[in-house]
Amino acid sequence: MPSPFEYAPAPESRAVVDIAPSYGLFIDGQFVDGHGATFKTISPATEEVLSEIAEADQADVDAAVKAARKAYDRVWSRMPGRERAKYLYRIARIIQERSRELAVLESLDNGKPIKESRDVDVPTVAAHFFYYAGWADKLEYAGRGTDPQPLGVAAQVIPWNFPLLMLAWKIAPALACGNTVVLKPAETTPLTALLFAEICQQADLPPGVVNIITGAGGTGQALVGHPGVDKVAFTGSTEVGKAIARSVAGTSKRVTLELGGKAANIVFDDAPIDQAVEGIVDGIFFNQGHVCCAGSRLLVQESIADDLLERLKARMSTLRMGDPLDKNTDIGAINSGEQLKRIRELSEVGDAEGAERWEVACDLPTKGFWFPPTLFTGVSQAHRIAREEIFGPVLSVLTFRTPAEALEKANNTPYGLSAGVWTDKGSLILKMANSLRAGVVWANTFNKFDPTSPFGGYKESGYGREGGRHGLEAYLK
Repeated sequence: MPSPFEYAPAPESRAVVDIAPSYGLFIDGQFVDGHGATFKTISPATEEVLSEIAEADQADVDAAVKAARKAYDRVWSRMPGRERAKYLYRIARIIQERSRELAVLESLDNGKPIKESRDVDVPTVAAHFFYYAGWADKLEYAGRGTDPQPLGVAAQVIPWNFPLLMLAWKIAPALACGNTVVLKPAETTPLTALLFAEICQQADLPPGVVNIITGAGGTGQALVGHPGVDKVAFTGSTEVGKAIARSVAGTSKRVTLELGGKAANIVFDDAPIDQAVEGIVDGIFFNQGHVCCAGSRLLVQESIADDLLERLKARMSTLRMGDPLDKNTDIGAINSGEQLKRIRELSEVGDAEGAERWEVACDLPTKGFWFPPTLFTGVSQAHRIAREEIFGPVLSVLTFRTPAEALEKANNTPYGLSAGVWTDKGSLILKMANSLRAGVVWANTFNKFDPTSPFGGYKESGYGREGGRHGLEAYLK
């Protein structure tokens, strides 16, 4: 089957991606027709159909795993690390060269603002491939002994909030360590993964090293449960993560899970208030709040709460919501109608439980899936909006008087993925960071990522780490 993408010269400042009306899977280095049904991927901003996608059935999953196993046994695991590094470097350079196409396609398919996909997502994707290319011939220094070995075939399932970035987090370390992969993107955002498959062809990656299969939950279950898989890596909801953990229990498969979060963003009375307001906005409204580590619980010291909330509301009123492909847009579209329904339901629960809702006054587009930036005050720890992951642009505000109270409220959650601390006192930052039960703690900033730093959580936020040297350990024995 021919490649699904054709490229036209970019008029003015916007790259154009012409998407074929339908296409299949990427198995053994080729685009092939799937054997399952088809489904449509739509633009969250307009509800227009972007493309028709093949759904992989059990036979397709078998073929992908078989291709990955053949590539692992015959080529990739036997290749010296310095040679694997060349492929990863090549992929990173092609990502940079085609960054405009990737950014536009990501915003079309996901609904996120183009300035986020262009300035954050795609550069970070390239950085991950560059970083792990550097590790490919240095694995004896990764902390797994002097002669670490790859695991084999990795089954990787990624979510819809950062489709291309999650792909890079999964594929780059796996390939650097000598594993081959079968990756399933989310059913609502498969397009950049399929474009990445074409980049693998352009980089002359050996057939079968990377395989991309598309589909919904049934496809993911077939992949995770396949007996030919040695490693499972999943990013997504806690509920699905628990199901995956149960399904692989009693097998020899290695598993890493990066799941939900309900992060506390803690602001003390000596914090730089204007800087903190920017961090709060970035922490919860970046990517429409579709961030597992979003600072969705704002804990403010009582003495500055009124002042901070006044400044926060003023800043929120300047956010622009609209066309994701407009470079001036701050808030794009919610990824799907299903996710919009959940955000609305939990927000209505907040109203019913007595919290006070404030949202930015704006006219929402008549087409697409939209929800205005919203905050709730008068929230207690018993409120569902303070306990459950909303995964949208909704902020719950709580107050505290002492650091001990802040710490108790911050840790009062089944999740443990991330947290933020805002204060001028370095000693307080260190004390809070050591006591917060979160995998990542940011100080006087939020949502900052680097390929050299590990990321992951505790409790119901999963286990294992991605990024940095720690990200290699999940793919070595």
